[in-house]
Amino acid sequence: MSGRVALITGGARGIGRGIALDLAAQGWSIAICYRNSEPEAAETGKAITALGGQALALRCDVSDPAAARQLVQQVEQTWGRLDALINCAGPYHRVNLLDETPEGWAEMFAHNLHPVFYLAQAAAPGMKARKSGRIITFSMANADQLIAQTEVTAHYIAKTGILILTRTLAKLLAPHGITVNAVSPGFIDSGSAPAEELAGMAKRIPAGYIGEVKDTVAAVRFLLSEDARYVNGTNIHVSGGWGI
Repeated sequence: MSGRVALITGGARGIGRGIALDLAAQGWSIAICYRNSEPEAAETGKAITALGGQALALRCDVSDPAAARQLVQQVEQTWGRLDALINCAGPYHRVNLLDETPEGWAEMFAHNLHPVFYLAQAAAPGMKARKSGRIITFSMANADQLIAQTEVTAHYIAKTGILILTRTLAKLLAPHGITVNAVSPGFIDSGSAPAEELAGMAKRIPAGYIGEVKDTVAAVRFLLSEDARYVNGTNIHVSGGWGI
């Protein structure tokens, strides 16, 4: 897969960073998009270069459709192509639904669901012209169960919407040699959740332990590979059996 180009939202840290470094080791050029994590983005960019990849760290609020389009255009202008769009950004907050504010409600959709649409719409023309491309979205391991979520309601609904959007994009883009798939992590030790929360969850996971970033990276690596050329519109759970 050497010589390819990827755009990773949320690529400055956590799972996005893990994917970026894995692809860099395979000779990819990596554009990481961040909103607030400038120091982490700079450090990740240096790590990408050290592994033999080319790096581009770009600040962008991808909840703005015009900014999202410009981001894709900048990557294509820099490297002449975009082979993979990987949507890792997914902020959340915990609040009881009856205490949620209109601003908090809207924010969960603006920064989880809407950017996937904006970026895919922007990336699709170039991928269609080359008759190849990979789009990977990130949901959550129990989003397809449609269960009640009292504390992360808007976030959960957005992640469920991502699954529907993933399938729809897959159906529309498959004739053009493009695959669109979702990865749905469970509890992954990516640095975003408190250690005590993760430790408490281990007993509820059938596998008996918390996943690592490398577990999610492996799923993404497969979906980007030629081994997955006929895998389209699917949702891969990376959860040790939690949420199924």
